[in-house]
Amino acid sequence: MADIEPKTAQHRAGVPGYFQEALEDAERLLKYAAEMGIDVDASTRAAVLHARSVTPSGWTEEITANLLSALTTLAAKLKPVTAASLQAYRSETRPTMHTYLVWAIILSVIIIPVSILTFVSSSISESIRNDVARANVLAVKLRAELGPPAQADAGSSDEITDLQEYASTVRSIYSHSRRLNRLVFPHVEIPPPLRCNIGDAMQDAECLKAKFELPYQLDNLVLARDRMTETYQDVRFFAQSITNDVLTFYGAINSCILPILYALLGTCAFLLRTFEDQMSTRTFIPTVANSARFVIAAIGGTVIGLFGGFTQQASASPLAVAFLVGYGVEIFFAFLEGLIRSFTKAAPSAPSSKTL
Repeated sequence: MADIEPKTAQHRAGVPGYFQEALEDAERLLKYAAEMGIDVDASTRAAVLHARSVTPSGWTEEITANLLSALTTLAAKLKPVTAASLQAYRSETRPTMHTYLVWAIILSVIIIPVSILTFVSSSISESIRNDVARANVLAVKLRAELGPPAQADAGSSDEITDLQEYASTVRSIYSHSRRLNRLVFPHVEIPPPLRCNIGDAMQDAECLKAKFELPYQLDNLVLARDRMTETYQDVRFFAQSITNDVLTFYGAINSCILPILYALLGTCAFLLRTFEDQMSTRTFIPTVANSARFVIAAIGGTVIGLFGGFTQQASASPLAVAFLVGYGVEIFFAFLEGLIRSFTKAAPSAPSSKTL
């Protein structure tokens, strides 16, 4: 014979188990009303207290009916505060806050370094591009000023100044390129003509100085210009290789990964603000919808770059728009629905043919 599940005292007395839950809910609401100074009529209060004073085995139909009626009255009077939100206020707030805090810290730990690397690499790349453009102009200008290699004289002060600026620009490009190369993965190999792997630190320094510094005696400006131009060609190749890699590597991060992370961060900000409001009004109830919101934010951050019109309407950078999408996913949904409606307008119906 199959085992029979043991019955509780409430079941033996014919009282459903959820009546005990109703009593606990009514007591929570009654206690909250007392704490907040909300007046509750005597009959409602008496029904709850009477149900508590009687053991569940002694509950009658009248007691349970009065209890449910009191619970209904309290729920309507204290709305939007509910018994579930009061229970969550006591037991669920700390775990929920811990979860939101962990999410925010994880996203910040990823976003802040990546954003800094993206900003620094973009800034250095821009400096390299400007220096390359200036060096190209100086190279052409020096060619026109000094003429072909057959010319060899001390030169004017303007020519010496241009040559010195030319050398300084080449050194600046090389220095920025070496710094930017640390931020690129994999690193770009330095061209062999720019290496000085003699082995001795002093000799290596002298080698680099000969490549990037003008001679102390500028007796032949044309020769100094030609040597610096040879170095500049190698430096320019090195710099352009790095900037192209930076454009590809960090461009992919900036376009594909950071929008998702910023959208998730926006969702964290929204949930924290909502959590704070709900805690102050004691209306917080844990829900799985918050997890779904993270998924929606990730999807929105992934596809936000496909909708140029939406980012233009927001008048903000793509990353800022991704944050706004995570913060207010309803706005992005409204944009998508409006876009769908523009493609699904009803076509004019064809005139019906008459039967002869």
